[in-house]
Amino acid sequence: MVDMPEVFAGGLSTEEQDIAYTVQQPASPAVFAGVGASAAWKTKPSWYVVASEDKTINPELERMMAKRANATTTTVKTSHVAMLSKPKEVSSVIFDAARSVSR
Repeated sequence: MVDMPEVFAGGLSTEEQDIAYTVQQPASPAVFAGVGASAAWKTKPSWYVVASEDKTINPELERMMAKRANATTTTVKTSHVAMLSKPKEVSSVIFDAARSVSR
């Protein structure tokens, strides 16, 4: 069994890890079979939060995907669930993106 707190939700409190573990559904195998027709990052501005302590997706892979998308990239020292463990940092990226595209 995968240690969810270690791999997925590191950086959260024990209570938050328990909640994440309880509500997280397994990924459908169909997720890995799908092929997109056109990726928005190829034609639209993109932003990416690299979770430098991620044990679910290798941070080097995250950096490669961000670079490929020519994304404005922010690195945050956190686990896979950056939006839960570092909400201020992630919301700052979202607000910066929104301000950028609304000009």
